[in-house]
Amino acid sequence: MQLAPQNILELIPQAPPFVMVDALTYTDELTSCSSFVITSDNCLVNNGYFSEGGLMENIAQTAAARAGYLAKAENKPVTGGYIGAVKDFEVFFLPNAGQEIITEIRIENQFFNVSVITGSVHCNNELAARCEMKVFLNTEG
Repeated sequence: MQLAPQNILELIPQAPPFVMVDALTYTDELTSCSSFVITSDNCLVNNGYFSEGGLMENIAQTAAARAGYLAKAENKPVTGGYIGAVKDFEVFFLPNAGQEIITEIRIENQFFNVSVITGSVHCNNELAARCEMKVFLNTEG
């Protein structure tokens, strides 16, 4: 379902300057999408390009925004988490500062506080990066 605009800082545990998503734009049972406009002063921009680490963090923060959105929908607190593992991380190109990236994550498997997701980042309708990621959510508020 398309989502109404949200304050992204209410959905993710990260805070500026380490916020790599602007909006959670879509979510359903297994899939979520986010958007992010890369600014030139972003801490993960190097020489005018969004870094590999930035692309990976954007995928993780899209998963965090999904978890935060679902927690808020159930009147539960938004909790932090961390990347447990990354598999098959591929970068096809690095987006420039000033460009918008659209990220989609898909829940492949979920058990207790662990989600295995696949994530893909697109810029100008071209695949910039993709990976599989294991994300752990903190169970303590």
